[in-house]
Amino acid sequence: MPFFYDIPPGFALRQHVRVYRFLNFSFTDTAPVKAYPPRPEITLAFYPRDPEQVSYAKGKPLRSVKSAIIGQQSVVSQRQVGQEFLLIQVVFQPGGFYRLTGIPSFHLTNQYLDAEAVLGAELGRLNEQLANISHYPAMIPAVENYLMSLLFKSTYQLRPIDKLGLVMLENPGGYTLDQLAKEACLSAKQLERNFNERMGINPKYFARIIRFDKAFRMKNAYPHKDWLSIALDCGYYDYQHLVRDYKEFTGATPTAFYLQDTQSPERKFGIVEV
Repeated sequence: MPFFYDIPPGFALRQHVRVYRFLNFSFTDTAPVKAYPPRPEITLAFYPRDPEQVSYAKGKPLRSVKSAIIGQQSVVSQRQVGQEFLLIQVVFQPGGFYRLTGIPSFHLTNQYLDAEAVLGAELGRLNEQLANISHYPAMIPAVENYLMSLLFKSTYQLRPIDKLGLVMLENPGGYTLDQLAKEACLSAKQLERNFNERMGINPKYFARIIRFDKAFRMKNAYPHKDWLSIALDCGYYDYQHLVRDYKEFTGATPTAFYLQDTQSPERKFGIVEV
């Protein structure tokens, strides 16, 4: 039985983890390729069963891995899942991965990296543990225990800038750069450098991806809603402004990319992510 749902993290990790995302499909034939658009998030993905095959643009497919660090994306990636596909994905709060690991997020932007190679043997042991768990709800404590081990080792102290990503997720167009810098108790130049370190991109670009993602999800939730209404509801000045972002982030018009997304693997099971 296919499933897709989100589970909130335990209390101790809520400042670092937004949600755990579970996705499971079984295919008798080769699964279709999904064009995966940018989202305002950095994630840690585990593949206890068959991995997915990932490529960018017309590049060669990347090596399949048991777990992946997926940095902040600003381009489409092409992903094809295996016949028995189970994904456990840790979606971090803005800056959460940096606070847990100390790894600057600008090193991860538009990257799909072998998590075991980056994070070491402890992550490798977690991969083995997940592969031997047959009942997927039991995977959550295993993942949380690993994340708690990172939290215990982290010496990071929360700062005013760490609140900005969450504020922007709620209202990406509601603040100027100067206002954000004031909230973070930093100069504009310091804000951009520190924001890049935590999110992998600058504040203005992060806000654009949030707004694009909101429009993408709104069309999924309300497929009969016209694009002009979606553009205005998501804070765009007009439809052409929305088209510009779609072409930059996906290489396609809003309608063309929406039609492409309707062929995604989860749609075959009646699942629409909103």
